[in-house]
Amino acid sequence: MRLWSSCRMLTSEPLKEEASELSSLKPQLDELGVPLYAVVKENIGTEIEDFRPHFSGDVFLDEKLAFYGPRQRKMGFLGFIRLGVWQNFMRAWKSGFQGNVNGEGFILGGVFVIGSGKQGIILEHWEKEFGDKVNPVSVLEAAKKIVGDK
Repeated sequence: MRLWSSCRMLTSEPLKEEASELSSLKPQLDELGVPLYAVVKENIGTEIEDFRPHFSGDVFLDEKLAFYGPRQRKMGFLGFIRLGVWQNFMRAWKSGFQGNVNGEGFILGGVFVIGSGKQGIILEHWEKEFGDKVNPVSVLEAAKKIVGDK
């Protein structure tokens, strides 16, 4: 009965944009009894504090990358030449989100809606390229499917 977002670079424009969109769902998620969490892999300088204004849930630091799984999904440096990546960064930048390129930014993240008990994963969105966002409507629909002790 949780909504988890695993994050790449806390300071990237697209990540802050997605965090803000997920946070806009917080009133509906609270009504459903579904908490909002982010799992991040590093905290360089004040990254987590700088990220908090864009995210309404709890933020957990996973330096051992346990949440990211045994096979981490990465997009190498050549990912920066993909048109979709540049479009994602431009979309976020035009929306007013700014960031930097500090830290390890090649591990891809995702968003997961996890049900209670044996319900398991209700929605999983694996980032395919930098800035690939989950559809907030899909997240809310998945959260409404959570049953059990909320």
